[in-house]
Amino acid sequence: MQRAEPGWTAHQCSHEQGAVTAELAVALPALVILLAGLLTGAAAGITQLRLEEAASAAARQVMRGDASATGETVARLAGPRAGFELTTQGEWVTVHVESTLNAPLLEHLPITLRAQATALPETAP
Repeated sequence: MQRAEPGWTAHQCSHEQGAVTAELAVALPALVILLAGLLTGAAAGITQLRLEEAASAAARQVMRGDASATGETVARLAGPRAGFELTTQGEWVTVHVESTLNAPLLEHLPITLRAQATALPETAP
């Protein structure tokens, strides 16, 4: 037979049984928002890395004299939604690549990520 602690009654126990459910109901939306934020941050990081890799690869192609294939390289590495622009300043060519953020909760917000790389081509593009 177990002894009850002083001041502890069956009446108090029945009132506290719903406390865990109420706390979970309050905390669950905060956890969902936190998880969504973490997943969105991960999607933004991956998209930025893809854009930087696409800009670097396109700049290497320009450097080797194959500027006509940069569009295909950018689409392959950064995705079909990515756009690019080649600008020339003196002898240097800069490749600018940009894309909208592809995140489930932010698909309607105009968040654009950008990357660029510069190269000195062997011949003018």
